[in-house]
Amino acid sequence: MIEFKENPNTEEELNSILNPLVKKWFYTRFSAFSLPQLFGVMEIHSRNNVLVTAPTGATKTLTGFLSILNELVDSAQKGLLSNKIYCIYISPLKALNQDIAVNLLDPLNEMEKIAGNKLGIRIGVRTGDTTPSEKAKMLKNPPHILITTPESLAIVLSSSKFIDHLKGVEWCIVDEVHALAENKRGTHLAISLERLQELSSQMCRIGLSATIAPIDDIAKFLVGLENGKERSCKIIDVQFVKKMDLKVISPVPDLIDSEHEKMHRAMYNMIDEMIQENRTTLIFTNTRSATERVVHHLKEKYPKKYLTEEQTIGAHHGSLSKELRQGLEKQLRDGKLKAVVSSTSLELGIDIGYIELVILLGSPKSVARAIQRIGRSGHKLTETSKGRIIVLDRDDLVECAVLLKSSIEKKIDRIHIPENCLDVLAQQIFGIAISGKINERDLLRMIKNSYPYRNLDFKNYKDVLDYLSGKYISLEDRNIYAKIWHDPETGMIGRKGKMSRVIYMTNIGTIPDESYVTVKIGDHAIGKIDEGFLERMKRGDIFVLGGEKYQFLYSKGMVAFVKSSVERQPTIPSWFSEMLPLSFDLAMEIGKFRRLMEEKFNHNKSKDEILKFINEYLHVDDNAANSIYEYFREQFLYAAIPHDKKIVIETYTEQGRSYAIFHTLYGRRVNDCLSRAVAFAIGRTQHKDVEIGVTDNGFFLSYQKGVNVLAAFSLIKSDKLELVLGSAIDKTEVLRRRFRHCAGRSLMILREYMGHRKRVGRQQTSSMILLNAVKRISNDFPILKEARREVLEDLMDIESAKQVLKSMEEGKTKIKHISTPLPSPFAFGIALQGYTDVLKIEDRMEFLKRMHQAILAKISQKGN
Repeated sequence: MIEFKENPNTEEELNSILNPLVKKWFYTRFSAFSLPQLFGVMEIHSRNNVLVTAPTGATKTLTGFLSILNELVDSAQKGLLSNKIYCIYISPLKALNQDIAVNLLDPLNEMEKIAGNKLGIRIGVRTGDTTPSEKAKMLKNPPHILITTPESLAIVLSSSKFIDHLKGVEWCIVDEVHALAENKRGTHLAISLERLQELSSQMCRIGLSATIAPIDDIAKFLVGLENGKERSCKIIDVQFVKKMDLKVISPVPDLIDSEHEKMHRAMYNMIDEMIQENRTTLIFTNTRSATERVVHHLKEKYPKKYLTEEQTIGAHHGSLSKELRQGLEKQLRDGKLKAVVSSTSLELGIDIGYIELVILLGSPKSVARAIQRIGRSGHKLTETSKGRIIVLDRDDLVECAVLLKSSIEKKIDRIHIPENCLDVLAQQIFGIAISGKINERDLLRMIKNSYPYRNLDFKNYKDVLDYLSGKYISLEDRNIYAKIWHDPETGMIGRKGKMSRVIYMTNIGTIPDESYVTVKIGDHAIGKIDEGFLERMKRGDIFVLGGEKYQFLYSKGMVAFVKSSVERQPTIPSWFSEMLPLSFDLAMEIGKFRRLMEEKFNHNKSKDEILKFINEYLHVDDNAANSIYEYFREQFLYAAIPHDKKIVIETYTEQGRSYAIFHTLYGRRVNDCLSRAVAFAIGRTQHKDVEIGVTDNGFFLSYQKGVNVLAAFSLIKSDKLELVLGSAIDKTEVLRRRFRHCAGRSLMILREYMGHRKRVGRQQTSSMILLNAVKRISNDFPILKEARREVLEDLMDIESAKQVLKSMEEGKTKIKHISTPLPSPFAFGIALQGYTDVLKIEDRMEFLKRMHQAILAKISQKGN
């Protein structure tokens, strides 16, 4: 049963359970227990499963460990400390693991100093970086607290020598559980936790999470089920105990008519002023390239401030080496950096010392991410988290203003937890078979105890067993052999082959190998793009590389073949693969605000009345309120305001081509579904090809004359969407690439074998041959089926797309078609995303300004 703990324990109750040494140490460091500790410490002491959700710096980690340290110290003093692992701490980040190890050793050293003798409590870290000699020491003398990652936990669970140390584990802490639950690392971990529970039946699970929703689903993910029944878990939700100082700001009063140079200069002046006013500033961008660009511009514009030893600035993102990242983190902790710019790599709880201010450049695209990022400032629970969101266009202004309102009102967007991932299932079954024989019924029971697999279909389970046990003989031609044996009569399963353990240990994990794709015209290489960019493309798409336009033809392995001399505008902007998608929940909140604004204009409210509403509804200054008013007024007068209950389809013609703008403000993951479905319907029923461009605010179709987009859109039904999209993605780059990822996870493709690492290009070539082979076996081959599921459910958001279509079918969401001479103000960001990509940024600003002036002229003519 999942329940919220409503009332905290008292300080007296907590003091009564603490060992005198632990109590003395605690009060030398802290004046009192924090709120998370008052709620959580007693529950963990009582061996109850708990999920502690609190902002960064709210003492979650000490809440999780205080009862455990108390028990270990007590046992050590009484001479009862056994040579076994008592607690396993799991984190998604190796760097966080190192932090925790240090932050546990420091208190233990301080307690030993107070006690005047050694306690003998061992802390051990086991990750991919752990040396063989360190692993050997752990085998002989296991740490009392083992700090590890999901991948390393799965390895030790299949280790014949180490597995005995995992019997009788009393506590398991999963840190940053929200960051794991939303991807396949979490799916993998969920089964590992059930394997661990089989070895340690009385194990207590402790989850530590930042701001997240739906919190009860995260609790269910953490604790799983027991023979089909929900395990109990107490949720300790102290999310909003920290004070927050949040503002949306713009460097210029006019976001549309300001010169680019003026806006650019004003933005960097604003950033510089804020950095100088605060001790240490953390700046978040949404892409790695933007991170590097901001650091470069600050150093170039203010060399005396950011190129000196006293005051320097650094970049931190996933493409940098581990050494560079760790060096920068240490500089931050030591107070040697005035500012650091990051993409997403510093969102999680790595110890980076004191941050006074967080600046977000542009929308973080979700309320949870905004709170997580801003929560990095004022790291202590008693301090105020100070965040500033800088916006540079009107769409961003509206989005961030609504995001800020949702943050203040505690409306957190829901995360998506992947379910029934058959590639991860195959990998885990292989690992379980390696560790010992098991009956297929017991195996299924254990797997279905994990939350992501609670609804696992028996046929899918059997199909995975058939693949692993070598039922598909034709796959041996592709060097894919049986990995387990399965006796259908007894139902027993076990490992097959002498190399099984080595293959499993060297190919474990869910994070795919990725690399850059070489772009070629014939045999001539012209540059590189990343895989995420390629997988979004289909034949005929236009993109920009090195300032030139190219048309995508096809790919082979890690090479994309193109042709040049293209006259048409780009369909995919160069930054597309890096951008974070807008969450569906936040998109719906923005849609609601749009609807309320339309109602004001429909009722002929005055400017003052509408400005009053904007100021009361959103937390913005007068300049921002006026910009929002003018933006909506122009859209209302020129076209129509789309919102959560009305989809506007806007059509216009430019240079002989027709364009249809679908104002579907549902986020890019949903719009990816809708746009592909409409394009597929046009191809099937009207036998025409269309180009697609997708954004968070909608999508556009570009085509020659003779296409009826409204008729095609009306054909898309919620109950047939999965079938339509399954066909629509069948021969796409995205399915080919994702199949390679799934084939790697399910060990159809071995990334490493006999000491040799297979390059990504070789993996992709193998997967394309393999894809054709499994299609010949069955279109529902489990790993192909999983690749489709991953594309439609994880990469896209088919469930929310069905929800949108269902609302249309029930008449709750209306469709309005309008024909315009130019794209409307709301359509700028949708229709012009590709075209503006080929322009220099200053020309882009000038272009948008001219478009805006033309629209104002049309509105004026309309009024006359």
